Amino acid sequence: MTGPVMDWDREARTGLAEAVFAPGKTPADLGAVIAEARATARALLITRLSEESYQALGPEHREGLDFCTLSGTAILGVPRLPEPEAGTVGIVTGGMADIAAATEALRALTFAGVGAELVADVGVAGLWRLMERLDDVRRHNVVIAVAGMEGALFSVLAGLVRAPVIALPVSCGTGVAAGGTLALHAALGSCAPGLVAVNIDNGFGAAQAAIRILQAKRG
Repeated sequence: MTGPVMDWDREARTGLAEAVFAPGKTPADLGAVIAEARATARALLITRLSEESYQALGPEHREGLDFCTLSGTAILGVPRLPEPEAGTVGIVTGGMADIAAATEALRALTFAGVGAELVADVGVAGLWRLMERLDDVRRHNVVIAVAGMEGALFSVLAGLVRAPVIALPVSCGTGVAAGGTLALHAALGSCAPGLVAVNIDNGFGAAQAAIRILQAKRG
């Protein structure tokens, strides 16, 4: 068997850098990719990396690896992650239970050098919370809406802003919420024009979609 084969030319072809999906890869696999990235002076993003898998990496591989437990992401080769800023991507969460997926999106954006701002805990069950932050949301060129439960945030937000809205359903919620399925169906069945959706908990995918939209706007 061979180890992971990296598509280092993906960014040149598509404008989106290759990333490593950690599940299914051994510490030796991940270590080999990290070593290859170091040897060729490449930046690297690893997603869905558990604390256990991170600790299983050799110290030579963990050195200089910016690991975030909350989002399960690790970044190599970016000297300083850009500070979140206004004007590009707004990441809006319904509640604090949505922060892990939102942070995965935020980290994927900052890895790509895209400024982003997190507007957290503005779920529409208390609509005043969203309305108080609406000006902050409206100053962004793309909005990622992150919500679980019934996913009401998606339609409400898409009806209030001019920017493209990407719905990111998350797996919080019990019973009929069905691990994010209800929120996903709410996004897919929304009557809000122009709303698009990614899969449940796919913060990385939402970030990649936002980057593509920004690239298209810039020509």
